[in-house]
Amino acid sequence: MNETPAYREYHPRWLRRRLSTYWWLGSPAYVAFILRELSSIFVAWSVVYLLMLVQAVGQGADRYQDFLAWSRNPIVLTLNVVSFLFIVFHAITWFNLAPKAMVMRVGSARVPGFLIAASNYAAWLIVSAVVAWLVLE
Repeated sequence: MNETPAYREYHPRWLRRRLSTYWWLGSPAYVAFILRELSSIFVAWSVVYLLMLVQAVGQGADRYQDFLAWSRNPIVLTLNVVSFLFIVFHAITWFNLAPKAMVMRVGSARVPGFLIAASNYAAWLIVSAVVAWLVLE
């Protein structure tokens, strides 16, 4: 039979220190970690916003103009600016973590971490330039 052990009155308890809700404010690395995790909410909002834009374009010019008018709302505009800043923060922290996640070798020599991060930033810059050229053309 599977019986639970009897309670002993003077049984010692485990020492479990209370952890503050704001434990992550104690270190800049923890703050960056929490902000990076929080950035996923803003990334999700950006995806939803983009899908709403595509839907509005698909429904015709009038619906697209309504969407643009809604997008001029100060709350939506502020949310999009904050989302942009969080997405940039998310990308930068990801590119800085890439050398730790990817170990690349050329022959038997390990590629230095700064080259992996630099190649990510270079690709980001090139893609951004192409997108800007396409949009502004």
